[in-house]
Amino acid sequence: MIYALTIRQPWAALIAYGDKRVENRVWASQYRGPLLIHAGKTLDTKAMRLPLVASALRALRARGVELTLGAVIAVADLDGYHAPDHEDEPCSPWAFPDHVHFDLGQVLALPKPVSCSGRQKLWKPSEKLLQRIRVQLSDEQAGRFLREEAAAC
Repeated sequence: MIYALTIRQPWAALIAYGDKRVENRVWASQYRGPLLIHAGKTLDTKAMRLPLVASALRALRARGVELTLGAVIAVADLDGYHAPDHEDEPCSPWAFPDHVHFDLGQVLALPKPVSCSGRQKLWKPSEKLLQRIRVQLSDEQAGRFLREEAAAC
């Protein structure tokens, strides 16, 4: 099974095009494996004022990256989760205290965003959505990230 995660912008872009490899949530799951990164339809305007985010966004904009809304923008490996309990130092500059940290491995930005509606928590993409993503990937990339069949939605 492959899942998708809706993430508000600019966080989704920082994962897809930047170096953010920790996604902060207040819940965890047992799922490990390929994950579609879906940019939600709303902006986290407070986040855009944080110095780390503002700096990273300037670098992305200099490369021509736009904050796409309401679309799958990347595929990633969800390697695991960890709680920040007992950490002397944050695991990443992107990690929030008192949150569950989703550990993202390899991330591949899609050449073109694939428009679709998102959902809360982890959600199962339709086969039609996966087909629209698959055509943008090489056979090797599709085999790596889209190796499981999707549930019908």
